[in-house]
Amino acid sequence: MDLGLQGKRALVTGSTKGIGRAIAETLLAEGASVAICARTADDVATAVTAMSANGTVVGATVDAADAASLRAWVERSAEQLGGIDIYVHNTSGKPARSLDGWEKNFQIDLMALVHGVDAATAALVDGGGTVISISTTATSEHFASGANSYSAFKSAVTNWTLGQAQTLGAKGVRCNVVSPGPTFIEGGDWDGIKQRMAAFYEATERNHPGGRLGLAQDVADAVTFLASARASHINGVNLTVDGGFLKRVNF
Repeated sequence: MDLGLQGKRALVTGSTKGIGRAIAETLLAEGASVAICARTADDVATAVTAMSANGTVVGATVDAADAASLRAWVERSAEQLGGIDIYVHNTSGKPARSLDGWEKNFQIDLMALVHGVDAATAALVDGGGTVISISTTATSEHFASGANSYSAFKSAVTNWTLGQAQTLGAKGVRCNVVSPGPTFIEGGDWDGIKQRMAAFYEATERNHPGGRLGLAQDVADAVTFLASARASHINGVNLTVDGGFLKRVNF
C-alpha cells in the first residue's frame, strides 16, 4: 500500500532514541524527509549519521523546555526541508519527584507542544499538514504509581491536540493523538523495570491479551499511517496502541 508520504517533510521532537527514533526512521523509510531533535548533541549527531543512509535527515540540539530554542528549531527545520507537512510531538519528562519537577515537565510535555505547533502552523496550513501527539494509556486509568506529573500533562496534551482538530482542522490541518500502553525499549523505563522488578514486569506482560509489551515500531507504524494520505479523513482521534492492555470499552 502506497501511503503517499514520498516527498513529505516531517519534524519529530525527542527523536534520537526509542519511540521518537522509530517514528523518524519509519517516516524516512516511506519517503519523507525528517528533522529530528534532542537535548544531547552527540545523540543527535549519531542519529543523523545513521539515518542519513536512508534519506534526507537534519538534526539539532534542542531543550524542549526552552520555548525560544524549540521555536527556532521548527523555523530552521522548515527552511532546511522546504516546508512542514507532519509535526510529531514526542517530548516528555519522567514523572516529577518535586514541585520544581512538575514545573519543568509542564514546559517539556505541554508547552513544548503548544509552542512547537504554533511555530509550525503557517507551514502546516500552507500544505494541509498534520499534527500527531504521543500520549499514553496512563491518561485513562490508574497504573503502577497512579496519577503523577506524567499522566497529568499527557492528559493535557491529549485534550489540547484533539481540540486543535477543530481549530486547525478548519484550516486543513488534521490533529490526532497516539497513546501507547506499556512499551519495551532497550535501555528504556520498562527495560529497567524488567531488571529491577521482574515480578511486576511479568504480571504486566501477562495482562496483555497478546502476551507481550508493545514495541517502539508498533507506535511508529500507527503514527506513520495517521500521517499519511490513507488517513486523510481521520481527524480528532486518540488511537490506542497497547495490544488490548487498557480494559475500557470505547463506543
